[in-house]
Amino acid sequence: MSIFKQKIGIDLGTNEIVVYVPTKGVVLREPTVVAVSLIDRKIMAIGRDAHEMLGKMPESIIAIKPIKQGAISDYKTTVKMINHFINKSLGKYSLFKPEVIVSVPSSISGTERRAVMEAVLEAGAKEVYVVKEPVLAAVGSGVPIQEPVGRMIMNIGGGTTDIAVISL
Repeated sequence: MSIFKQKIGIDLGTNEIVVYVPTKGVVLREPTVVAVSLIDRKIMAIGRDAHEMLGKMPESIIAIKPIKQGAISDYKTTVKMINHFINKSLGKYSLFKPEVIVSVPSSISGTERRAVMEAVLEAGAKEVYVVKEPVLAAVGSGVPIQEPVGRMIMNIGGGTTDIAVISL
């Protein structure tokens, strides 16, 4: 791997976002929550910081879950959240934009899939590869997906559950 190529994997879950860096493993696991000011739509906190604010926020700040059932429900907030997590994972002053693999539920539409790609690109990725969750779950758990044997994979998340049979 070239030192100039940064690669990361992102699991954009309904309840939690997980970021994986090949050389380091899982570097980030935080709630998919953003605290936003109602007055000027300014983001006050993201992830764990926003989650800790739940129940303690004044009426002028609300908590937003920008991903619902594996699809983006608030595009601008999702872009800012992904950008925050990429910077947190790779360092704020990273010189090179990363190549990003993003997992998405197998049930989302083509339009929702394109929205995820565009959001990750806008958040600072050089290239984006969108892969269905059951495939990445199989690879991550060590299932040899290149063999001509059918294997059932079940990925249970906070907003979606994917069940797939994978062979070759």
